[in-house]
Parts: sequence; structure tokens; C-alpha cells
Amino acid sequence: MKNPSLTGTLTALVTPFTKQKVDFDDLDKLVEFQIKGGIDGLVPMGTTGESPTLNHEEHMDVVRATVVRSNGRVPVIAGTGSNSTREAISSTKLAHEAGVDGMLVVAPYYNKPSPEGLFQHFCAIAEATDRPIILYSIPGRCGIEIGVDVVVRLRAKYSHVRHIKEAGGSVDRVDQIKNALGNDITVLSGDDGLTLPFMAAGAEGVISVASNLLVKDIVQMVSAAQKNDFRKAAKAHRKLNAVFKALFLEPNPVPVKFAMQRAGIIKSAAVRLPLCASSKANQKILVQALEAIGR
Repeated sequence: MKNPSLTGTLTALVTPFTKQKVDFDDLDKLVEFQIKGGIDGLVPMGTTGESPTLNHEEHMDVVRATVVRSNGRVPVIAGTGSNSTREAISSTKLAHEAGVDGMLVVAPYYNKPSPEGLFQHFCAIAEATDRPIILYSIPGRCGIEIGVDVVVRLRAKYSHVRHIKEAGGSVDRVDQIKNALGNDITVLSGDDGLTLPFMAAGAEGVISVASNLLVKDIVQMVSAAQKNDFRKAAKAHRKLNAVFKALFLEPNPVPVKFAMQRAGIIKSAAVRLPLCASSKANQKILVQALEAIGR
């Protein structure tokens, strides 16, 4: 797929497990469910895919399976980030060889590099592929954010670094990025509950957790916002907002996997340690939110 737009609704895919092994049958079914629901792109092996607890072989097997099953119908963006630059380069090269349409590359976690170290990290990864790279800034998990100055420098140096998933919870960051780069950067929300205000500030879509479960609903909300029909988009947001909140009462993807199993989308809500099943109290809150929208 040449020059995919990478806008609209992209799903941060969960990784289904059965008996703690990747369930590729369920993964295939999930990909089909997403495409039939009108999704604009698929993102395997991000945080929602539990990338920290899959080994390298499993990681790439999930990426390859997603590419094969989607068969060019929608873009596939593989999570290839790491706090080790060498590992991120290796994963990026393997994903490129697997035929993905782009890579989602998270800021290095735990190391806390300087802005210059962060710039050099992303430069080294960008040199490993000519396909689109989505920078992923999520300071709550990484301890650092990708500074606007670093984004500007990377954008100036690499034509294929022109996307950022912004998951810092701040509309002001969208303003800062857009004021610096305008239409030369595509901003994607990393938080379902902030998709609407982010798009009102100039973001072009979302990498969504909720769309694993509510693909048509999220696609319709984002599509309305893309068409500047913010009245319709706001109505959809208000309908879904309690679900958005309930999906993050516990660490992602624990609640969404529970909801997907309940809906029959996947067979098991299993996650890998150190994640564990959600509490009965939080499950009840999520079920009540879903029942309120007829799900």
C-alpha cells in the first residue's frame, strides 16, 4: 500500500491469548471484524497488544499474521519501539520486511534520554526504513515526552517522519505541535476520551483502544469530526464517554479484553502477568456503561 494516509480511526489491536499462547484464529477473526466495521488502519503490537510481555518471535508473528490477514485492505502499522535503540532498529527492519505500511515507535522508556539522545534515537530508527513512522509520545508510561523541538527537527530531516500519536492528555500539546508544523504533521489522539477535543484542535484521528470493541461507533464519531460536523461527533462522544472512562479503570488492555470476551469477539480475556484480571467491581461499572448504550 503506497503512501497510506494514516488518518481517521486506527485500532490498537489487542493480542488474543488462549492458555497464555497467542490465539491466531482469534486474531484473524478480530482483523476481519475490524475491516468489516470500516476501520482505517490496524496497529498490532502497541501497548494494547501487550508488547512488553511477548517475546521477539511472538511479536513478529503477530505482525506478520496481521499483514497476511488484512491483505492490503487497510494499512498495518506495527509497534516497533523499544528503550534499546538497537532492538527498535531490528524490529523496524523486520516489520519492514514483513510488509507493514508503517511503524509506531514509542519514546524510550526508563532510560530518560536527553532531547539530543531522543533525537538521535529516532534518527537511527528512521534510517532503517523509508516507510511512515508514527512517533509515540506517552509520558505517563515512558517518563519523558517527545518535545516539540525534537519533532520539528525530525520532521525537517526525514520526509517519512510526519505523524505523532499524542498520549500526554493535553490539548495544548496538539496546539503546540500544530503551531510549529501545521499541515506538515499528522497528529493522532492516543486517548479515546480526548479524541474529540484533540480533533477540534487540529488532530486528524485516533489510535483507539475502544474500537477493538466499538469499531463502527468510533469510526462514525471520528468521520463526523473529519467532516467538521462537530455537533454529530459531540453527540457520539457523549454517548460513549462513560465507556471510554470505564475502559481505563484498570491498566489497558485488561478492561477492553474483558468487554470483548463478553461480546464474543474473542474467546478469552486472558492477559499476561504482570497484568491480571480486573476486579468484579470495575467489571460491573464497565458492563453498566455498555448496557447503557445497548451493548
